[in-house]
Amino acid sequence: MLTLEFLKQFGADVEDGLSRCINDEGFYMELIDMTLDDESFGALSDAIRADDRQAAFRAAHGLKGITANVSLTPLYKELSELTELLRANKEADYTGYLDRILQMRDTLLAARNG
Repeated sequence: MLTLEFLKQFGADVEDGLSRCINDEGFYMELIDMTLDDESFGALSDAIRADDRQAAFRAAHGLKGITANVSLTPLYKELSELTELLRANKEADYTGYLDRILQMRDTLLAARNG
């Protein structure tokens, strides 16, 4: 089950996330659910696999903001690094970033879907 305690163990800054939601745990968890279901994860995956760095940048940048807003710190950090590499159009192991991002998301989805 996806709980505040699970999110803390994952590395999320739950206190910060809750403070952005006026300490409404239900609202915060709804935002977490919306984040995990965001279509940009699929767009990011498709763009990286197609080596479309502009589309990948747009998806990564959007997800970076979303994960920052709900304080999913580990995802935010990976997305931040990926976003900056894509912004600079640098050669990098984009698939490695994608795999780590999707693995983190899958961990949270597995907890949620129990």
